[in-house]
Amino acid sequence: MSQPNPGRGALNPYAGMRQVPSFTLTSTDIQDGEPLPAETYGEGAGGANQSPQLQWHGFPEETRSFVVTCFDPDAPTGSGFWHWAVANIPASVTELAAGAGAPGSELLPAGATTQPNEMREPAFTGAAPPEGTGVHHYWFVVHALDVPEIEIDPQATPAVLGFLMRDAVIARAIIVSTGEFGGAA
Repeated sequence: MSQPNPGRGALNPYAGMRQVPSFTLTSTDIQDGEPLPAETYGEGAGGANQSPQLQWHGFPEETRSFVVTCFDPDAPTGSGFWHWAVANIPASVTELAAGAGAPGSELLPAGATTQPNEMREPAFTGAAPPEGTGVHHYWFVVHALDVPEIEIDPQATPAVLGFLMRDAVIARAIIVSTGEFGGAA
């Protein structure tokens, strides 16, 4: 999949980073440029707090591991909102099942680690845009790395993960879905 169309109004959190090739990310649950399904919203917003199914291919041969993240740059915080970050996914794994982001999920591969999100939970936190904040863009990204793992404290934030992996990223696959207040209804 190519980089999302910046003409949609989405703030591109990767615009200022080193540009790398893209590869293909697909999902049976979310689509690029389309609204999130109800189940990916947070429970307090009428959803099920369920991470979407993700599958990827076409990444560079030298890929040794993956990191999966979900970020909302439109959150009214001044720094966006990290919904999910999973590090150290082996290069042999090319899919995460729906619900892999549940607390203590056994759907993640051995060795993968989930970093605490903005709610300080090592899990996926569903969308819950506040009323009056318009359309939010949820950047689901699979980062291909040229290292077998990132050494990271299990309590470190996704922002720290991004810093630690910045020089190891050799390609990215991206789906940007949208959500807004009341979207799970």
